[in-house]
Amino acid sequence: MRNDTYDIIIVGAGPTGATCAKILADNGLSVLVVEKCKLPRYKSCSGMIIAKTAGLVKEYFDVEIPDGVKCTPYDNYGMVFVNDDGKEYKFEQRGFNVWRSEFDNFLLSKAKESGAEVIDGVSVIGCEDLGDCVEVTLSDRDMGKKRVKYLIDCEGAMGVLKRKLLNCDKDFIVTYQAFYDGKINLDPHYFYAYLQPQFSEYDAWFNVKDGMLVLGVAAERNSISKIKEYNDNFIKYMQSDHGLKIDKKIKEEKWIMPHIRRDFNIDYGNGRVFFAGEVAGFLNPMGEGISCGMESGYHLAKAISENLKAPQKILTAYQQYTTDLKAYMQRQWNLVSIMSKR
Repeated sequence: MRNDTYDIIIVGAGPTGATCAKILADNGLSVLVVEKCKLPRYKSCSGMIIAKTAGLVKEYFDVEIPDGVKCTPYDNYGMVFVNDDGKEYKFEQRGFNVWRSEFDNFLLSKAKESGAEVIDGVSVIGCEDLGDCVEVTLSDRDMGKKRVKYLIDCEGAMGVLKRKLLNCDKDFIVTYQAFYDGKINLDPHYFYAYLQPQFSEYDAWFNVKDGMLVLGVAAERNSISKIKEYNDNFIKYMQSDHGLKIDKKIKEEKWIMPHIRRDFNIDYGNGRVFFAGEVAGFLNPMGEGISCGMESGYHLAKAISENLKAPQKILTAYQQYTTDLKAYMQRQWNLVSIMSKR
């Protein structure tokens, strides 16, 4: 039976929200995770699990990533970057290839085992910080309004709730990728990122999932009209340089991700409302967001568990605990900036 009262509501059931929910529930707090999509939710994502992420799954959830969430080729050997001038940089690192819907649902199942409650198809459409609690308005009228100690926004780059709360509209990158039947002369165990400006305003990429060739490009939000041109250029390049032969297009999809700037401006939250993961601005500038999401969700849950009655202490601890994460993001930024003049 569904609880009527909760200590904390988490918005978003991705890796950030699942990690945060599990740690809070493990510490005895009553947690509700609200997800606007039907679960298991699908997300347009490379699904490349780097070694750091696999380590965090083991550390936070005390399990190995199961084969049931993986897709072929199961093993990822690392990343290959191609800079502005076409020079390759190969980074060897063992990881895994997963479908995000299955991976995210796996993490969420572990949060539920710890006692977190999850509802899907429901959005948080408003909230008000009343000083001693947060009043949360849900789209499900039968649930009404809930008063909780804290609200945690883990929505991802879209951040609809955050935009309402802060009356802001942050930069984001629009991604487009398509799945094809075909052949190519590249090792399917690597994830390839192409930084040439004629292909993308962030990067273009190639990887393989269950035998399907995945090719994608990206543009800044004000340049969405360029997506088709970038994609056409990238396809022609892959055909001429890597022997790409397309038999048919299976599907195509668009998504968004934060546009990480050099100053790494993180929105931690204020009062009794906090942000974690991509909506806060935590993202590896190489485009990998799962590890940063999990890590920020963990640190926020730890800060809340240790300082439940003191919102300002939570904020201070959260900022302190994520110092190394910000430094990691900076190192990755510096690495990419060496390869790309842009």
